[in-house]
Amino acid sequence: MNQQEFWNTKFSKADYFYGINPNEFLASNMKILENHKKLLCLGEGEGRNALFFAKNGFDVSAIDASNLGLEKLKNRAIEEKLDIQTICMDLNDWTVLEKYDVIVASYLHMYKNEREELFKKIENSLNTNGYFIGEFFSTKQLTYNSGGPKDLDLLYTVEDFMGYFNLCEKNITEEIVILDEGIGHQGEACVIRVKIKKV
Repeated sequence: MNQQEFWNTKFSKADYFYGINPNEFLASNMKILENHKKLLCLGEGEGRNALFFAKNGFDVSAIDASNLGLEKLKNRAIEEKLDIQTICMDLNDWTVLEKYDVIVASYLHMYKNEREELFKKIENSLNTNGYFIGEFFSTKQLTYNSGGPKDLDLLYTVEDFMGYFNLCEKNITEEIVILDEGIGHQGEACVIRVKIKKV
């Protein structure tokens, strides 16, 4: 099963598998993102983060492998009179063509051997003083039942991020949080929170 088939199956089961509210950590960084305009959401799924940032005045683009997820995003954007550009593709096929002030991701499931290339693309895509902000499941999430993959190769450590983004200021922490995101993420979880600024 490829990425599109996997996520289409997930997004066809519920109205909004991860709910309609933005990821709490991403939303909590609004203050530091003042004066930043152009934003890219990676692995954006059904659009909860893209819609939140668009409502807050950002010029938003969203990439995801799931055409079903992006259709839900587009329908909600039309309803709410928001202009969001959607790109349906596997992130491994993403080519850096534009620069962004902000790149965000919540629970991006990339295999360990795919991350180096992705992290380089993210760093290359950021404008000076731009931010990459994300929340990812820790390898310790395997002991929790609140969501996320059960494959260690799709989970993250702090060190996974520290080894990259050498032109950036890095604030990367592992934390225990309580998730309340649709039916997909419910309960106590162990996450890696990433805040990286390109200098």
